[in-house]
Amino acid sequence: MAKGSHRSASTGRYVTTATAARHPRTTVTESGSNHSSGTHHRSAITGHFVTAATAARHPNTTVTERG
Repeated sequence: MAKGSHRSASTGRYVTTATAARHPRTTVTESGSNHSSGTHHRSAITGHFVTAATAARHPNTTVTERG
């Protein structure tokens, strides 16, 4: 696993590295803080930024980052 904090996309809570390794599709690894302004949505599966509509359709596999 990559270095950084691991966060569950479904609960929003921080999880251990072992949990992140067991559930890679629903865990996001955060390497740094969000210094941008505004709200961004990121897919836990692909790691790509997605639209708000996509985040609403897939709440268990997207993470909302508030800047």
